[in-house]
Order: sequence, then structure tokens, then C-alpha cells
Amino acid sequence: RRIQVRDCTLDQLHEHIQTAMGWENCHLHEFDIQGERYGDPQLLSEGVGDFVGIDSTKTRLSDILPAGTQPLGFRYTYDFGDGWDHDILYEGRPPCDPQVKYPVCLEGANACPPEDSGGVPGYENLLEALRDPKHEDHERLCEWVGDDFDPAAFDEKAATKAMQRGLPDWR
Repeated sequence: RRIQVRDCTLDQLHEHIQTAMGWENCHLHEFDIQGERYGDPQLLSEGVGDFVGIDSTKTRLSDILPAGTQPLGFRYTYDFGDGWDHDILYEGRPPCDPQVKYPVCLEGANACPPEDSGGVPGYENLLEALRDPKHEDHERLCEWVGDDFDPAAFDEKAATKAMQRGLPDWR
């Protein structure tokens, strides 16, 4: 996905990524930016000891990312069990267009892997099973993802609407 957001906290960026992807924020996440770990210490400390990192709920993009159009790469990890690692390319800070309602999904491809699909290997197995009616898991996985799941589908306008709606407040 390629998204454009205004200055926000890393926690809000996480929510924008979640909604642009089509995920439901069911798992923990963290950012690794220039060797520093950022996450929600309240969530990341539950049951695993103290989180050693920087609070993503209080860290704004403007505090840590370069000004202007200087790009910067960093890592976003979602669902530590499935291990969805995303390489994020921050493309810089273009001037905000007053005619645009942010956040915006500019482009993307393919459907989001379903929650709890087992990371990259699990999702590859899911796609294989969906394509092959003789696959031992075909019926079960077709039922699990539903009839309307199309792995090639993506709609940036729908992603933008989801981003602007945001995630339900579950805290």
C-alpha cells in the first residue's frame, strides 16, 4: 500500500496501516526505526515483562522522521505470532493539499491476508488450497475466508474510506 498521512503518532500510523491493509488490529505491533523500537508499552508489557522501547502513543512522526523530501526506510511488524514484517518507505513530507481529506490510500495491490492466516507461509498455503479444489484443505479454507474473498482484489477508494473511518476504539 502507498498511503499519505498528516503528522500523527506512530500509534495512529499503525491504525492507518491496519485500515489500509484491511486488518482488524487483533495483534500486537511495533516499529523499528533507525535501531529504536517503538510500541505501546501498556500492550507490549502484558504478560511478557517490561517493554524496552519508546512509547509509540506519544511519539509523533514529525519528532523522528526527517523534514522535507528525504526518504527513510523502517520496519513495521504486526502479529508477532504470524510475523507480518513490513518494510515501510517514508517518502518525505510533501506539502499538505488543503483540498485533500487525509489520510489517503494512493495505491495498492491484492487483498490483505486474513487475520491469523499463519504469516507468509500460511498465506501461501491458503492461496494454494483456494486454487486447487483437490487440496485437502480446500473446502475448510474456502469456508473460512468466505465466498467473496478474492486474493487479487484491492480498492484504494475503499481503503481510503476505511482509513478515514479509523479503527473501533477498543481500549
